Formats: sequence, C-alpha cells, structure tokens
Amino acid sequence: MKIKHDDLSSGDVIALLEEHLKDMYATSPPESVHALAVNALKSPDITFFSAWQDDVLTGCVAIRKLSSTEAELKSMRTVAAFRNKGVATQLLTFVIEFAIANGYQTLSLETGTQGYFNAARQLYAKNGFEDCEPFGNYQFDPNSHFMTKPLVNIDISPSSPPKCVNTG
Repeated sequence: MKIKHDDLSSGDVIALLEEHLKDMYATSPPESVHALAVNALKSPDITFFSAWQDDVLTGCVAIRKLSSTEAELKSMRTVAAFRNKGVATQLLTFVIEFAIANGYQTLSLETGTQGYFNAARQLYAKNGFEDCEPFGNYQFDPNSHFMTKPLVNIDISPSSPPKCVNTG
C-alpha cells in the first residue's frame, strides 16, 4: 500500500469522502456531524493523504493543525472492499508518525457514540488513544466521543520517517 499526500482532485477520493459524509449524516444528528466536505479539507491547516494499492484507492486520512503542538485526526475512511484488511491500522500508524515528525505533542479526534463507530473507537484505543474531554472548538455533545493520544516520549527512528509520496 502506498500512502501519498493528496490534492483532493481524484474522482475516487471525492466519491469516498462523499460516501463518508453520507454515512455520517445517516448515523448521527446533523448538528453532531463533524466530518468535513471536500472543500473544507482543502484548508491550509489540513494535510490530506490517500492510500492506494496499485491504482486502486483503499482509504484516506487527514490531519488538522490545531496549534504548534496539537493536531486533530480527520476523515479517516477505508474503502468498503478493503475493510478488515489492515488499511485503517496502516493509515493510523502513518498519521501518528507524520504528527510526531511534525512536532505535534498530542493527536486528538472526535468520533460518534453510536454502535456504527464501535470498530473505530476500538482501533483508536488499541493504538493508544484514550477518552478525553472536548478539545479545540468542540463542545460537549452526547453524540460525540473524544479521544487523544500523547505523542511525547514516542520514538520514531529518524532513518524511517513516514513514507509519503508527494503528488504535487
């Protein structure tokens, strides 16, 4: 699998993000949907990545800069045909390494509380994310589950930075 910095111009990526938004609105009340549309993901404070197996999209993930030391995980999604094949774990590992390499000390996320999000919450917990209070501009919402991972004292080898292919 190759993970690359993505400019959000691929029809496959756009379709995956539209599917993601559709699912979020189908499972959560509209006021509790914090997934971002494609144009919002193009913000300068967001870095977006897509994952590919040969020429086939397998998933995506984004990271939003909240401050010089804090970042937020956004829009992590695996293509249905690639679920339960390790794509999400690889994307999460990649974005954690990217955050560390860019000097972030914490990586936080918001996900849903509904059963639909159980697998995501389990994946995050398995990878060291812990429950936390709302962060950034979020407010308490019974439909939101907040998690964070401290990135200090995590060693990634300087000889193996996150593997990213730049498309620009």
